[in-house]
Amino acid sequence: MTLLFASANLLQIFGDTDIVGQVLTTGLGVFSLITWTIMLGKYFELKRLRELNFTFEQHLRDESTLLNLPETYRHKRIIPYADIFADAVESYWRAAGIQKEKGENSSRSRLEHAENAIQRSIARQVLRYESSMIFLASIVTGAPFVGLLGTVWGVMVAFSAVSGQQTASIQTLAPGVSAALLTTIAGLVVAIPSVFGYNFLLGKVKQLVTEIENYSSSLADRIELESK
Repeated sequence: MTLLFASANLLQIFGDTDIVGQVLTTGLGVFSLITWTIMLGKYFELKRLRELNFTFEQHLRDESTLLNLPETYRHKRIIPYADIFADAVESYWRAAGIQKEKGENSSRSRLEHAENAIQRSIARQVLRYESSMIFLASIVTGAPFVGLLGTVWGVMVAFSAVSGQQTASIQTLAPGVSAALLTTIAGLVVAIPSVFGYNFLLGKVKQLVTEIENYSSSLADRIELESK
């Protein structure tokens, strides 16, 4: 019963808000839905990529050689670990082909090409992990300010409305101020979950980045041992 009464009051307050306040509040509500969609989507994306990474890494551990694996291992580029592996092996053999044409045979040069490819792939996968995080950070930072803007605007309108009256009481100001504060509430409703969601996802991203760096280092070591 209390919840219904509170909801009715919020709807009434929203109705008392001017067009600017309504636009800002509605916009914040839309951003809230978008933010929740992105946070949940990002969480399940990172979880899925981590599972795929571990499965692929386990398959590589079961193999005695990496440089001569079937090409099917290089066609799974949707998996971050597989993408790094494919770039490293292809770069290694590309360098070997060029050396053969020139009559050279330098394992160090082939390894350098493979390591450079690994570094480029890491950078590409980190960008993949961090996609959408800038948007979430912007919502965390910007939502309270949008709410504050609506509040300041609403208070200004409320005081302007009573400025021409001979007497002004709290009953006169209360509806306008309440409507103005609604945008602040909307901004906080958007920002507070976004803060916790962003920090949680940022921790997951850092974990995945550390794991992919460790995997890449192990991959480079195995390629080096096999090339000797």
